[in-house]
Amino acid sequence: MVNYREVLRMRSQDYSHRQVAASVHSSRSTISEIIKLADAKGLVWPLPPNMSNQEIRNLLYPQRACESGRKLPDCAYLHKELAKSGVTLTLLWSEYCEQAQTERLIPYQYTQFCDYYRSYARKTKATMRIKRKPGELLEVDWAGKTLFVYDEITGEPLPCYVFVASLPCSLYSYAEAFPSMAMEHWINAHIHAYRFFGGVTRILVPDNLKTAVTKHSRAEIVLNRVYQEMAEHYNTAVIPARPAAPKDKPNAEGTVGILSTWIIAALRNEKFFTLSELNAAIREKLAEFNAKPFQKKNGSRLSAFEKEERSFLQPLPASPYEMAVWSTATIQPDYLITVEK
Repeated sequence: MVNYREVLRMRSQDYSHRQVAASVHSSRSTISEIIKLADAKGLVWPLPPNMSNQEIRNLLYPQRACESGRKLPDCAYLHKELAKSGVTLTLLWSEYCEQAQTERLIPYQYTQFCDYYRSYARKTKATMRIKRKPGELLEVDWAGKTLFVYDEITGEPLPCYVFVASLPCSLYSYAEAFPSMAMEHWINAHIHAYRFFGGVTRILVPDNLKTAVTKHSRAEIVLNRVYQEMAEHYNTAVIPARPAAPKDKPNAEGTVGILSTWIIAALRNEKFFTLSELNAAIREKLAEFNAKPFQKKNGSRLSAFEKEERSFLQPLPASPYEMAVWSTATIQPDYLITVEK
């Protein structure tokens, strides 16, 4: 829609039609028509502060203000449908045109149809709460905060990093501490998580860390070779979250925040001298966390997992994945290759 208020404001300051047109991104003929109609209606700047562009348009073009022959898009319905897989604005516009013809109304063209929806989306900034399918997704991440294991001799604190995996449907979660975020521990964390859940989801959603994704651009996604082999072994597909888009894995992000309080903060005053002691304490807190009743609905993460999601998981392979370490070796002139010194 043309910014009618800006057109009348600039006209009052004696800007030329060319300058006004360039400022509001419209044609000079449109600007001339608006100014001519405004003069005929006695509409001059300054305007009332609460007078919107739509009201000015209705005043200048009363024939366009009459929507009796036009079908207005149901933007709330459009926003809800766009959250579904495979649904696009083009598809919804074709359905809208068919419905308008059925009701013997005139549909808007595709451009205006999209403008109506985008205006609605900008004003409401609404987000659709999507109910996830059971057994479809597993979201994984490292917690930002760390726990510590203390050296028995020196008493020096050694940081441990907490891996978190969450099933979005039931919110059933897994957590385990590792001495680093290296590839070996990253892969073992997934193996232990699948064993904990007793099955495998169809899709795995990690972040864009180097142990998972080598390259993530608009053109292509290149997974780490070891991570790809692990996914193939467990018959799952890896779909990394977009860079700097935590909403792609909101349940893992949310679970990380909750577990930071429920586990990491709860164990802050305890001292552990071995990683096994630390993980034993984490398992106790994790069991309490999963069994804790929901605040806004009946049941818990554990009960929701048992009733709604466990049966939809794919079966585990006959044997767990064994990690292979891939490296590029330089062949010397005498045909010797150095492997691990």
